[in-house]
Amino acid sequence: MFDVSDNLYLIQWAEGRELRREKTILKQQDLFRRAKEVVSLEIQVLICGAISYPLERTLAAAGVRVIGFTCGALEEVIGAFFNGSLTQPCFRMPGWTPREKGTGGCHRVRRNRGRRKWEITERG
Repeated sequence: MFDVSDNLYLIQWAEGRELRREKTILKQQDLFRRAKEVVSLEIQVLICGAISYPLERTLAAAGVRVIGFTCGALEEVIGAFFNGSLTQPCFRMPGWTPREKGTGGCHRVRRNRGRRKWEITERG
């Protein structure tokens, strides 16, 4: 989960190709301080696995495009991002679907306790 992850790969690219890559350690654990730390790194796009809705929305409000709930080998994910195929189902975490272009989202199924029905609700 990005909210508690320590490692972040920073990749600088231009014209669809990688120019530079470095690994950095995130120091902030508090949600809003973490968002501020990410924004201070001048990140335009954040590709990550699970991310909490509050952190995702905070980053998006600060101008960071969040592509959450992504899975796969690092090099494959980076390649898919550059060639425009990151939206393929093989890069989505099981059970998660994009709510809107470029963001993670969740359709969760919950049981309606009193009526024994199931309903699908969109998070948010």
